[in-house]
Amino acid sequence: MTTAVFIDGEAGTTGLQIRDRLHDRSDIRLIQLGEADRKDEDARREAFAEADVAILCLPDDAARQAVTIAGDTRIIDASTAHRVAPGWTYGMPELPGQRAAIAKARHVANVGCFATGSIAMLRPLTDAGILPPDHPAVLTGVSGYTGGGKSLIAEHEAGQAPDFYLYASGQSHKHVPEIMAYGGLTRRPLFQPAVGNYAQGMIVQLHLHADLLPGNVAGYARIEAALRDFYAGDPFVSVAQSGDRIDPQAVNGTNRMVLSVQGNGTTHVTIVAALDNLGKGASGTAVQNLNIMIGTQEDAGLS
Repeated sequence: MTTAVFIDGEAGTTGLQIRDRLHDRSDIRLIQLGEADRKDEDARREAFAEADVAILCLPDDAARQAVTIAGDTRIIDASTAHRVAPGWTYGMPELPGQRAAIAKARHVANVGCFATGSIAMLRPLTDAGILPPDHPAVLTGVSGYTGGGKSLIAEHEAGQAPDFYLYASGQSHKHVPEIMAYGGLTRRPLFQPAVGNYAQGMIVQLHLHADLLPGNVAGYARIEAALRDFYAGDPFVSVAQSGDRIDPQAVNGTNRMVLSVQGNGTTHVTIVAALDNLGKGASGTAVQNLNIMIGTQEDAGLS
């Protein structure tokens, strides 16, 4: 038995990578529109009606509009539009109880790329009581330029972009609301993202003064233990030892995320998440959520 899947926005960066992960699967039948029909509302409406699940790879406003014509078709939205919206299930399977919620959901909002790494580091610590919800958390990160969409990709591929630059310095990054909501924070974190002059891959960092956290044990041993307990047996997230150099492209092409705890062993701790911004940070998790929704192996089509 096959599942019919329509990728609305298939020609975009995320849509293409989702298509590539689904194209050769015998349990998936892709519904595809020709280039002339991709923006035709009637053609899209028919594709939604034919699909069992639709995956939206669209800008936020277009994603909201797509939901209005999708009818009763189950949806995975890869945009930012619905990640903290009422009635939507957050598509980060690694969170407690979330796999069961995704399995029965009609509308799933795929987790964002920087949010994937941030929440993966924060949530085990807030759940364990190591990091208070009102702690002034500091997050930084760097992503490949493919996370910025077609115009940014064109700028880099034309050689017109700098090798490294900060953005969203006004502390208004669109991933912060979901980081707070699902990372367990009540105080807005300081979050400074950056873009590197390479195509894909990212690292996200959580910086902590471990000696100022509540509890009797300083240092990062309990932090690492909390991470290992939280992700024990997870198919895609692991906690590993890392050296002085951490490559943001090390897990490119996969749905894996590797966490590590760095620092001086006692007071200053930096937790690092390495992932593919187009894999685990976008298309990979979309396919992972699809697999959960249709009741197949969670790692089908993924590595």
